[in-house]
Amino acid sequence: METQRLAANRNSRKPSFPKSFILAQPSWENVRTGQSSKYPLRNALTVRYLLIKVKYLMKCRSRVVTALISSVPAIARNGTACAIAVAIVPAWSQVQLAPPSSGLINPRAIVFSPATGKIYAVDSAHDAVQIYTDASRQVHRVKVGSAPVSIAVNAVNGRAYVANAGDGTLTVLDGTSDAIAATIPIGSHPYSVAVDPATGKIYVTHTFGDQLSILDGATNRATALKTGSSDLIAIDSRTGTIYLLGYGGAVKVLDGASRKVNEQIVGKHAWGLTLNDVTGAVYVTRIENADLAVIERDSANITTLPAGAIPCAIAVNTQTNQLYVANYGDNSVSIVDAATGRMTATVSVGHHPKAIAFDATRNLVFVANTSDGTVTAIDAVNTKVVATLPAGKSPYALAVVPGSNRVYVANEDDNDSSTVVDFARIPN
Repeated sequence: METQRLAANRNSRKPSFPKSFILAQPSWENVRTGQSSKYPLRNALTVRYLLIKVKYLMKCRSRVVTALISSVPAIARNGTACAIAVAIVPAWSQVQLAPPSSGLINPRAIVFSPATGKIYAVDSAHDAVQIYTDASRQVHRVKVGSAPVSIAVNAVNGRAYVANAGDGTLTVLDGTSDAIAATIPIGSHPYSVAVDPATGKIYVTHTFGDQLSILDGATNRATALKTGSSDLIAIDSRTGTIYLLGYGGAVKVLDGASRKVNEQIVGKHAWGLTLNDVTGAVYVTRIENADLAVIERDSANITTLPAGAIPCAIAVNTQTNQLYVANYGDNSVSIVDAATGRMTATVSVGHHPKAIAFDATRNLVFVANTSDGTVTAIDAVNTKVVATLPAGKSPYALAVVPGSNRVYVANEDDNDSSTVVDFARIPN
């Protein structure tokens, strides 16, 4: 096993909260089913994150954390999440905790560029991006804007786009030289960034914002479009359709040509967003319902697929139309046949899986187990775990290079912003 790590003190950008803040832990089952409980602390599901919005995962340095509460999204826009927790918890059920800390994280904090064979990872503590070259096993750091949070690559020309949450800019990196081609003011608190390789346009969502920034990749000219608050982005480049996921229970569907916006209601507590590039189907994890909402291409109907407890991330096998769903709440991966709508297998993995990726060349599924600090590899054919290896503290995002032995991991709570894990001993 080979592990490469680059030091990066990530604690400097994680604000602390007063010790007086108190969080409670109602029973997850009672919250999920809508039932009331006289003793909300009994049989409570222990999770490590308070969900405020999809973009905010507040790390609580204690084993007791609030369950999901439907009133949080509307109030959380003013950033007073801990105060909310105090206000809604009866005095008899309050539990004093150590002060929590928080950091802005994004599932696209680490990405692979098929055009260049490079992997880009945010290094927020150093206001930089780490760039790995898988073939030569080299890595170096390039300074970008303040507090980079997410990255997207253009699969045609190899350019990389970095959303810098701290200074409201978008850094454009040349795919060949890694030099900064442009730094573009994009508006306050950019969060997610995605590229449509067919048109060369770049789309950026904003924290606390109700608009989408649209950048012309040829001119670097940015315009704004009011779409409502959104977090994650998926792009169907075949139809020029952009899907925007917010916490409020809806997916905004944007026609890239006309800029007309429609809305698909998918239900509350929508967490993850994934697109099947072949079928055009969009999948949304619904953590309250323990299932997936499905938006089919050219269809107004919403269907559902089964999943495990608190599904938070999805990987797609476009050849078999199988879905691999990381279930944060029950430490498992659900394997779902999207064509038949059946869950064909459930595989136990590490503690609190948060990210998942599929390598179609090796037929392996990789799962980042946040609380264990490991990555689990699953044989997609036999649906068996073949290895679990150390991956740094709090891994939260993954990038795989098809056919490579190495998996690239973004780490949240660590002195290292990213980790490289070598799975060379796994049989092909």
